[in-house]
Parts: sequence; structure tokens; C-alpha cells
Amino acid sequence: MRIIRTSDLYSPQSYRLIGRLLLYGLEISLVMSMTLSIALEPAPIETDDYGVVRVSRTRVTLDTVVTAFLEGCTPEEIGEQYPSLQLSDIYLVIGYYLRHRDEVHTYLAERQHQADMIQQEVEQRFNPIGIRDRLLARRDQSR
Repeated sequence: MRIIRTSDLYSPQSYRLIGRLLLYGLEISLVMSMTLSIALEPAPIETDDYGVVRVSRTRVTLDTVVTAFLEGCTPEEIGEQYPSLQLSDIYLVIGYYLRHRDEVHTYLAERQHQADMIQQEVEQRFNPIGIRDRLLARRDQSR
């Protein structure tokens, strides 16, 4: 029995040898000699100057990807909604979330608290009650 490695299959000599062996009805055994390099990929997330975690140097936030995932979107659907993200990065971010749920939920709660505080501050400075009427009156004055 002749052993031929799969890494040798694509050489012209191998094609001739395999042809001769088959011609004479001899048994051919293939030995798989593939190598797979396994590398640890870090999550493609970065914290910007304002403390917001963004995905892959894009403007898409961790909040956005995790919320979409929790709402039932598949990584492919998230990729369709945010074409600036690569599908592999979306999978890595979801994997990061699944491994660090408590930390991510703490971060998301903190972000929500900050958003609520900013909204309260804006509403105190610019009263939203009656804003439509004020804008319509301003428009009518300019006509």
C-alpha cells in the first residue's frame, strides 16, 4: 500500500502516481496532514475618549449590538442593519457578551443611567411641554 499525504496531492508527480496506481487496481490510502492554527481573537471593542465602548473602530456601540442580539436579531441581521460591521466582528462581540454578561449588563445599566441624567438635564433647561405650539407660533411669525 502506498501512502499519499493530502498536502502532496496537488503536485504533478502525485497525479501521475495516483493514475498509475489506479490503472493497476492498487489500493490508495490518503493520510490527512492538515494543520489548523488556532489563535485567540480578542473582542473587537474599544473604549473611546468619552467612555463609550465601540465595535471595530466604527461608530456602532456595544450597546447597539448587544441590544439587537437580546431582541432576537441574528448576527447576520445585525450585519445587515449595520453594514460598517464585519460579520466576524459581530460574532466576536456576541461571544464576548456571552462570556462577560454581568460586566456588560453593569456597563449597559450605567450607560442607561447616564442617558436618563442627560435627558433630565435637557428637559430642565429646555421645557418640552408646549414645544410644538411654540415652534408652530414661531413658524407663523416668520411667514
